[in-house]
Amino acid sequence: MSKKIALLPGDGIGPEIVAEAVKVLDAVAQRFSREFVYETLPIGGNAIDDFQDPLPPHTVKGLKESDAILLGAVGGPKWDQNPSHLRPESGLLRMRKELGVFANLRPITAFEPLLHASTLKKEVLSGVDFLILRELTGGIYFGEKRRTATETGELATDTLVYSTQEIERIVRMAFDIARKRKKILHSVDKANVLESSRLWRETVNRIGKDYPDVKCEHILVDNCAMQLIRNPRQFDVVVTENMFGDILSDEAAMLTGSIGMLPSASLGASVGLYEPCHGSAPDIAGRGIANPLGTILSSAMLLRHSFGWEAEAAAIEEAVYEVLSKGVRSADLATPDEKTVSTSEMGDLVVQSIRSKVAS
Repeated sequence: MSKKIALLPGDGIGPEIVAEAVKVLDAVAQRFSREFVYETLPIGGNAIDDFQDPLPPHTVKGLKESDAILLGAVGGPKWDQNPSHLRPESGLLRMRKELGVFANLRPITAFEPLLHASTLKKEVLSGVDFLILRELTGGIYFGEKRRTATETGELATDTLVYSTQEIERIVRMAFDIARKRKKILHSVDKANVLESSRLWRETVNRIGKDYPDVKCEHILVDNCAMQLIRNPRQFDVVVTENMFGDILSDEAAMLTGSIGMLPSASLGASVGLYEPCHGSAPDIAGRGIANPLGTILSSAMLLRHSFGWEAEAAAIEEAVYEVLSKGVRSADLATPDEKTVSTSEMGDLVVQSIRSKVAS
């Protein structure tokens, strides 16, 4: 039976990197006798241009009828001055709400061949392998936003709101994942200042009683930001709220050498959403130099989490590692004296590696 994958190329470099992930998925399908059906749908800036809506109704319908979703990136300076409801990012937030994908999984892996690409010392990075779980549909990004006039200008308000239920579901998922890994969980908050964080911490402590085999440590977000650089190997599973997770996972990208290496999975009760952690990079769009590996690795997460195909997912990850081990570099990973390959060349090399192996 074929699997239907919705493609959301989006804006900027999105179409370029999604195209490479599709090539890789097709190689996996051929090797493992799988079948994929793709439907390309508009989102973000291109959807605003064509439909005056960053998330048109027919896109929502197509997403909900799919088995999994692969997203490139949204946004760009062309739409920066639009009102909030006509900004590309508003379509992204609405999509997450529509799909109910409340848990964003961002694996942080320091690939040995890329240790030199980070600004940190190799001895700090070697062996880094942890997972950040970011709550995705609550918090300050979804709270009430307003501006009011004052005598001296304007007053802007963004409301940070979390319910017990929103916290419980992401925290329980984090404990479940930690139990299957090293049984170490760090919960990140700002409980010394924020009431929402105090509720977060209380909820973590209560749920933690159901997981006596998992060691849970609370860490303030500012200390966590420092520890990610100071001693990243201490982390295995990290769970936190929406804005903290957004910032910390982008910081953690430097442990991998480039944010272009970071995949992600957004999971909930229904269809899974997969995307690289980087943005649309409009400054390099169309130049064929974007790193597609974050998107390609996101497609591996798609196969693992939406379809339960571990061997197929591992085949992609092993191919990426093999290509990097041979010294192949995209522009964002290379030192000044290293030769680089284009976006499509990188995808082709990953495909070649997959096809060179015999299916087990």
